[in-house]
Order: sequence, then structure tokens, then C-alpha cells
Amino acid sequence: MKAWFPRGRSPPLLQVVNGIEVYSTKINCKVTSRFAHNVVTTRAVNRADTAKEVSFDVELPKTAFITNFTLWVLPRQLALGGEGSLAQHESPTPLSYRTIDGVTYPGNVKEKEVAKKQYEKAVSQGKTAGLVKASGRKLEKFTVSVNVAAGSKVTFELTYEELLKRHKGKYEMYLKVQPKQLVKHFEIEADIFEPQGISTLDAEASFITNDLLGSALTKSFSGKKGRVTFKPSMDQQRSCPTCTESLLNGDFIITYDVNRESPANVQIVNGYFVHFFAPQGLPVVPKNVVFVIDVSGSMHGRKMEQTRDALLKILEDMKEDDYLNFILFSGDVTTWKDTLVQATPENIEEARTFVKNINDQGMTNINDGLLRGINMLNKAREEHKVPERSTSIVIMLTDGDANVGESRPEKIQENVRNAIGGKFPLYNLGFGNNLNYNFLENMALENHGVARRIYEDSDANLQLQGFYEEVANPLLTSVEVEYPENAIQDLTQNAYKHFYDGSEIVVAGRLVDEDMNNFKADVKGHGAINDLTFTEEVDMKEMEKALREQDYIFGNYIERLWAYLTIEQLLEKRKNAHGEEKENLTAQALELSLKYHFVTPLTSMVVTKPEDNEDQTAIADKPGEVARSMAYLTSYQPPQTPYYYVDGDPHFIIQVPQKDDAICFNIDEEPGTVLRLIQDPITGLTVNGQIIGEKGDNPDSKTRKTYFGKLGIANAHMDFRMEVTPEKIALWNGAAQSTFSWLDTVTTTQDGLSVTINRKKNMVVSFGDGVTFVVVLHQVWKKHPVHQDFLGFYVVDSHRMSAQTHGLLGQFFHPLDFKVSDIHPGSDPTKPDATMVVKNHRLTVTRGSQKDYRKDVSVGTKVACWFVHNNGQGLIDGVHSDYIVPDLF
Repeated sequence: MKAWFPRGRSPPLLQVVNGIEVYSTKINCKVTSRFAHNVVTTRAVNRADTAKEVSFDVELPKTAFITNFTLWVLPRQLALGGEGSLAQHESPTPLSYRTIDGVTYPGNVKEKEVAKKQYEKAVSQGKTAGLVKASGRKLEKFTVSVNVAAGSKVTFELTYEELLKRHKGKYEMYLKVQPKQLVKHFEIEADIFEPQGISTLDAEASFITNDLLGSALTKSFSGKKGRVTFKPSMDQQRSCPTCTESLLNGDFIITYDVNRESPANVQIVNGYFVHFFAPQGLPVVPKNVVFVIDVSGSMHGRKMEQTRDALLKILEDMKEDDYLNFILFSGDVTTWKDTLVQATPENIEEARTFVKNINDQGMTNINDGLLRGINMLNKAREEHKVPERSTSIVIMLTDGDANVGESRPEKIQENVRNAIGGKFPLYNLGFGNNLNYNFLENMALENHGVARRIYEDSDANLQLQGFYEEVANPLLTSVEVEYPENAIQDLTQNAYKHFYDGSEIVVAGRLVDEDMNNFKADVKGHGAINDLTFTEEVDMKEMEKALREQDYIFGNYIERLWAYLTIEQLLEKRKNAHGEEKENLTAQALELSLKYHFVTPLTSMVVTKPEDNEDQTAIADKPGEVARSMAYLTSYQPPQTPYYYVDGDPHFIIQVPQKDDAICFNIDEEPGTVLRLIQDPITGLTVNGQIIGEKGDNPDSKTRKTYFGKLGIANAHMDFRMEVTPEKIALWNGAAQSTFSWLDTVTTTQDGLSVTINRKKNMVVSFGDGVTFVVVLHQVWKKHPVHQDFLGFYVVDSHRMSAQTHGLLGQFFHPLDFKVSDIHPGSDPTKPDATMVVKNHRLTVTRGSQKDYRKDVSVGTKVACWFVHNNGQGLIDGVHSDYIVPDLF
């Protein structure tokens, strides 16, 4: 069996399947100098008298890298007792478990293309792929399952690592707890070692009262060490005293901070160093803030109300030394004031009145809105209208894509980059899912900022305020971290536009000379009053003594921290790189990912596991930021329902598995004609396709070919429409539009809908569980004198469509029966004719074949079928012209 796994950390969600008992779940966390090494171990036993499937369903943070996944299977004779049984010898250490059984299925990290070939081979052998996607705001989810024989035991072990980032003055470990049944031995155990000393340590759970939490939770810290354990008994796990349901369902969060007697701390182990920098007590640098706010029609209603609420709260927190302005963009651009104004009490009150009267209207002109704000900041600086020792910031909020003015993302990026000129950061906030988040993120990153998604929820205003609080208090600008010349190599990022209060700068690297006696580091930056230099000197021998507590920490943690940080930063740079630079960044990140066994967007983990007495391979894939999709392969039985598609000339193919056969027909119509493919009045789904011809189409040509060049997919109940062409994909949620190109790899989700674009290949559209379409992109040589790009449309799941579904494809979603007889030679000796009885019609049909292009768009897979002539007459209800409609929607 093959599976794709992502990176991350958090406890597992063991699905309770008939007869399966999960008897142990343990999450062991070791944190050394902010670097977390976590091992999640879950054990289950099949108490049924037949083989059962056990699933390991885990929610994981988006910021961690998986380093290993292993499973062990213990056969019945060892699991149920007797000499050498698990009952006698089971140990909490995986090593002991491995020794008892000897049947171990470890993971190996490989280059993604190598693993992909194994994955595709499995697909061709009849296994199926399952999606793993973003789960909430901080998590990803992956699932793997294994068949366990009666009486046998199985152990899943997941290992992952992550650098904990300081956020508003604390480091946070976020664990999702949801075992879904009472677990005899449930335990979270976290050991923290910080050479600077721990100043605060806390833990809380969202799913349990403080009274119950207090008796199951222990937390303590002293000096450099801290420890948190959470061990609820079976009774404490119950949702009520007599219930069998577990109340463990929510977030378990550990937070801590370290002593800051010195603003900096340097640690060196085995030739690698890490430098932490977080000064305290500095005066705040005055800031000049321009808020660039989308007020287009799609912001109507709750989004606009929440934006107003957040801006009003932000105005309360502005300091009198700050300067500000508001830029509003829709189809046009308007400003509150012509120039930046100081945040005096009078101006703040006037700003509050302005914000309360912000209303939505019109289109989305991101380019002109941003350029107006950037030029305003540049002009204020040039004309000395703002304090010399102040810093400038642009915060842009939008909920959609540019659709008026300059709307090309790459051109907007270029304009913004040239206007800012590296002088100050741009922070992009994307409200909801109906936008090109990759564009916002790339534009922010190349201007020394970050992007943040604001989730459409009741707390969206708090999310907006929370982001502002992170950047509200700059303590230093133009920060540079310097080391002795020729003393270090392979340095991570060491220059930052800002240092914000409550955050931390982390730099890591390698020493050229491991035997040096002293190490010096300088941090330079501009403060509110003067320029500052913080110097940290390290005596190497004293450092070695301080870090001898190897029983408490894992030995090469600084080297792994350096590798983690380097890969993370290489992948960020890669997002805006091109050509040779991108190839070099990719090669560096890939080499480190393989060397340190990290599952990153460039690598996959291959896991061999048992299935039906055979060893099969699982592949774990780390998704990217927006396209967080990942697949696993399980043993698979083909569904006993037909699938349907139209591709090519256009050829319609109806597969009927009960007959182990297929029927096909063509529709011959003029270019520009729109045909109804699917219409379901109950679910509200419709799919229409528009025909295109060849270049310089000659209507009199006997060999003329036509194709589908445009598809319209709509769900009336969701107020959702999608227009697909070989050039782009446009999505509308009500009036809000998002546009993507076939160069994107992106997944967008909302309640009951998932759209995944696989770059230059295909697009998968799912409406909940039970309706899935695949659109295949066919690209030809651009200079071909005749052919042009076109689309194929495949229905791979239709079991949730209603009995009233109709259309050229939709009418076949209902059971179809036919009989073929009198097979005899036809006009083409390679294609016999036959008589088919279908829908009470007797038809002459011809044996032929078409292509299924879902797996390989260049070659396709041959599908044998009986061809029905004359535009499917006698097979389709009515005649083909009945399915012609005026337009796509």
C-alpha cells in the first residue's frame, strides 16, 4: 500500500473501527533551544475474529518537517500471550517492540520525482489516491491505514521536528487532541531544555475544565529545565461519569519563554552555532503606517463590518508619535487625507469617523491602491514630513483578485517592487479563500514582509487586530548580525528590516575552525533614539561545559536546527526566483532535505507496509503553502458504478462496469455551440461546454475536428460558478472573483467545495463527498498551423447526484443496460459492426476505441467501446440539438 504523508506535529486521531481497541497513545516532545523533536506513538489491537483496517488520522502543524514514520505489526501468537509474547515483553521503547516482532516498516526520504514514479506505478496497478489537505488555520491532516489480522497488534510512530517561533513574547507548542475513544494509556510528555533558563511555563486545554485539568496535568520548571505531563485516567477522559465517549477533543497548548538577562544568546555544538536575539526595554521606534483597504463589492456584509471593527481597535492602539493614512480601493482609489497625518487625539477621532463610514462598492484595483500608499510614504520621507528616526510600513487587506486597472499579478509585483525599492516592508492580509494567496505571499516576501490569511470566521476582526499587534512596536530597524570575517560559513539570513517587540531573530551557521577558543557576534540596528550594537562573546570551553546535559537533550540539535532554518529560507527565496537562480536554490534545499531526512516540498517519504500478505510501498508528500494536498494509496476495488467523460473530437464515453464494456458517440456541431453536459435540479449543479474548431477552421472540410474549448461549472445553491479555458480558470462566489492560470499549483476550499489545479495537467473539482469532476488540459505546439489547446471533462464520482440529473453525460448517471449481438465485419476490417439494443432502440454500432487522458495527457490509455453513429441518435434521449443552450451559464 502506498501513502503520501506531510510534515508536522500533533497527536493522532485513531478512528474506531469495528473491534479495534486503541490502548495506548503517547506524545513525547523534547525541546532544546526552541528546536522541538517530537515522537507520536499509538498502539492498537484487533479484538475481532476477522482482519480489520486501522487508520492513523493525524492533524499536523503546517510549519514542521516529518523526519520519520514507522509502523510495526505484531502477529496474533505474539500479541495474545505465550512465550515471547507482547503481553510478557512489551516495552515503551520502539526498539524493544521491533526486537520482539522483527516486522518493521520504516520510512525513507527520497527525491520527489523518484517517489512519484513509484506512486504512479502503484496507480497503474489499481491502487487509489486519497487527498490530505489543510485542516483549519494551523494544521494539515494525513491518514494512513493498514489491515490488521484478528488478534494482532499494530504500532504507528511518527517523528517530526520544528523550530518554535517567538510570538508576542512566548513560544508555543500546539497539539490537537482527538483520540475519538477512551484510551487506557493516554499521555503527553514534554521536556524543555533552554540554556538561557526558563522564565515562564504554562499549559492549557480547550476541552477540559480547570478542575479536571489540574489533577491530570503537571507542570514545573527550574533553571534550564521544564516539564509538562498530561495523563488523564479513563474516568477523566469520559464526557460524563457513565459515558463511553471521550471528552478529549480540542487544543492542548504549551507556552513558555526564557530569561533575557542578555539580549542575545549564542550556542555552539559540534561546529554549528545558533544565535538568538531578542532585546527588551528599548523605546518603540515611531512608525508611519498606510492601511490599503479593499472596499470592493465582495467585501460586503460581515467582512466589511469586521474590517471596520478591527481598524477602530487599531486606532485606539496607535501611539501619538505615529503617522498614518487610509487608502481605499475598489474600481477607483480614494484616500482619507492627501498626506500622512500624525496620530494626535484629534486626528484619531477624525479617523474613527472616517472608518465608521467606509462602505463597499465596485471592482478591485489592487495595483493603483498599493502604488498610491507607497508613493505617499516615499513623499513623506523625501519632504521630511515624518520623524527622521521613524520606520514605514504598508499593510494591505484584500479578499479577491485584481480585476480592473492593471490586473496581471506579475506586473503588479514589478510595479510594487520598483516603487518600494527595498526601503520598507509590505504586509499582505488575504481575507478568505477567494483570492490568489501565492501572489500576495510572493509580493510580500520580495518586499521584506509576510502574508497572512485572515479566515472568514466570527473572530476575523481579532485576527486582523492580532496581526497589527505583532508589528505595532518596532524596537529596531535595519538590523544586521555580523560575525568575524572568514570565521563562519553557510550562514542563514542575517539582515532584517525590523525587529518587533515580542519576536526573536534567529541566525545559524557553521564554524570554519571548530577549535577556535572564542566566538564574537555583533548585532547592529537603528533605535528610536540612536544606533545600537549588541555584542555577544562566547568562551568555547565554558560553552562546552554548559551543554553537557546530553541525557536531557538530543545531541546534534543545533546542526538540525541550522538545516531546518536553511531549508525554510531557501524555499522562501525560491518562490520569487527564476531560471538558474531557482535551479540552484532548489538543488541546495533538496540536498539538505535528503541529508537530514526531512519531508519538504521537494522530497517524499517512502514507507513499506503490509497489505493482504504483500509488502507494498507508501509515499508521504509534503504539500506547499496553498496547494497543501497529499495522497495515500490503499488497496482498492474498482467501483461498480460507471464513469463518464468527453474528450478529443469531442468523443463521449460511457463506461458500464457491469458489462465490462463501454459505449461512445460523437457530437458534430459548429464552433461556438454550447452543449449541456450535466444538469441536476436537485443539487443545483450544471456543467456546459462550448465547442471550438481548429485554427482557420474550414466549415466545408470533411476532416474538420472540433473540441471543447470552454467549460462552465455552476452550483446554483452555493451561488458558485467556474469558467475553465485552456488559458485560465475563473471562479465566482457571488460577485467575488478569483482567477488562476494553468501555471499554478493551488488548492482552494470552502464548505462543500474543493478545487485543486495541478500545474499544466488537470483540475479536480469536488462538491462534498460524492461529486467529483476532473478537467484535463491538452496543450499543443503554439505554432501548429491547425491544432489549438482544448479541454477534456471527466466525471469520476456522481453517486450524490439526484435521479433527475440529465444532459449529454448526466442522463447516463442512472443504470444503463444494453445488449450486443450479430457481430460481423464492417466497412473497416479492423472495426467490426454489431447490433445493439439499448433504450428500446435497435442500432448498428461499430467496435472502436477512444483514449482516457486522466493519467497521461500526452499518450492516454486506450478504452475499447461500441460507437453509436449519427450524434448518438437512439442512445441519447431525444436528439443532440435538444442539448444546445444559449451560453455557459
